[in-house]
Amino acid sequence: MQLPRACDPPHTPFTDAGLSTDVACHRPVACSLILSKIDYCNSVLHGAPSSTIQKLQRVQNNSARIVLQALRRSDVNSLLQTLHWLPVEQRINYKLAVLTFKTQQTSYPQYLSQHISLRTSARNTRSSSVPLLCVPFRRTSFARRSFSTAAPLTWNSLPPAVLNCDSLCTFKARLICFLLLSVNYSAYLFRQPL
Repeated sequence: MQLPRACDPPHTPFTDAGLSTDVACHRPVACSLILSKIDYCNSVLHGAPSSTIQKLQRVQNNSARIVLQALRRSDVNSLLQTLHWLPVEQRINYKLAVLTFKTQQTSYPQYLSQHISLRTSARNTRSSSVPLLCVPFRRTSFARRSFSTAAPLTWNSLPPAVLNCDSLCTFKARLICFLLLSVNYSAYLFRQPL
């Protein structure tokens, strides 16, 4: 994996490009160069081994330190909170939930919409008004990472206030608020060896 090495000092995109030391300049550059690579097709990483997620989390931690010009030993939790960046695992859940919402609302793309279906209940209960999805049984952990299983698991873990949205903008706003409030930043602190 080349992405973690691309962000290790002294070969950061900021020093290579000769950019100024202005923090306002670093944030858009980090979002376009580093976070876009972390976010690219990251929904396939749902359920991936923690060692894979930790590598990407280290990249995000390093970019947060670079953007805010913090020391190597500075607390990453406060840096991520300051930048309003979700940890990598939460970014994966965000992307998967948004993809599931779009697929449910538009039934497009067809190859994904055929893999998700609404759970139907024989009784009228309070939870029957919440649009939950059927989670198919899978024997292997690799099969549980497929869209047909990962999307319903992620979707069903969201609160009703997020699930009962009519527009994509409202859904994204409520989802990001829910994920930011539910993040325990101390769990995403990975110190690198000296």
